[in-house]
Amino acid sequence: MVQRVAIAGFGAIGKVVAAHIDRGLGGLVLAAVSARDVARAEQAIAGFAQPAPVLPLGQLGEVADIIVECAPAPLFRDIAEPALAQGRILITLSCGALLDNFDLVGLAERHRGRILVPTGALLGLDAVQAAVLGGVSRIHMITRKPPNGLAGAPYLEENQISVRDLDSPLRVFDGSARDAARGFPANVNVAAALALAGIGPDRTTIEIWADPAITRNMHRIEVEGEAARFTLEIENVPSENPKTGRLTPLSVVALLRKLSSPLAIGT
Repeated sequence: MVQRVAIAGFGAIGKVVAAHIDRGLGGLVLAAVSARDVARAEQAIAGFAQPAPVLPLGQLGEVADIIVECAPAPLFRDIAEPALAQGRILITLSCGALLDNFDLVGLAERHRGRILVPTGALLGLDAVQAAVLGGVSRIHMITRKPPNGLAGAPYLEENQISVRDLDSPLRVFDGSARDAARGFPANVNVAAALALAGIGPDRTTIEIWADPAITRNMHRIEVEGEAARFTLEIENVPSENPKTGRLTPLSVVALLRKLSSPLAIGT
């Protein structure tokens, strides 16, 4: 059975995912994309083996079975609500926005839709989900990014925190995953993904550092549980958008492959 995929957001993430589908991803076809700059998106997709139309966000659920959401967080509900109301599968990378729109889980349930959150820039979410079943007392994440990967975040602007011309690491945030997702919507969706996999956005704690000495996005996860105690560390190479790592779109591709594969590895 062929499943149709639409990409909501044709930037650094969406282009990579679309290209993989166009090259051939078992049982999947690219049905449509949506982008803020329609002319630019049409030009980019014209070089695909099977070009797909560029459509408004609200129409993607009409032409696709699976919608991959990789757009700016303020557009999350505009994409998610019509897709889930039509019983579609929504793969979302704006999981920070999901925390403030959790009623959409009920909408998905009523219409037999699904919301899937890929691992994205993290690792070990399978282990976190398993550990929680045995009881977990603490989940803490320390994120370090090059300063330009945090520039423009609402939390920094609201608190008048500058990350320009740093000569040493600066901790710019220390608090809950919920507050981190709200304050850094384009930077640390990983915090929301970890919270959803684990003990929730209010008990999961996050530190965010702007570090001028690094060139990669670094995440360290510390889990204290009854079944296991473990620490996970990853260094992600930034994409053409410094706020996003190259691993993020590949994680979406891996999830799409898993949906249509007769063999699935991992929880």
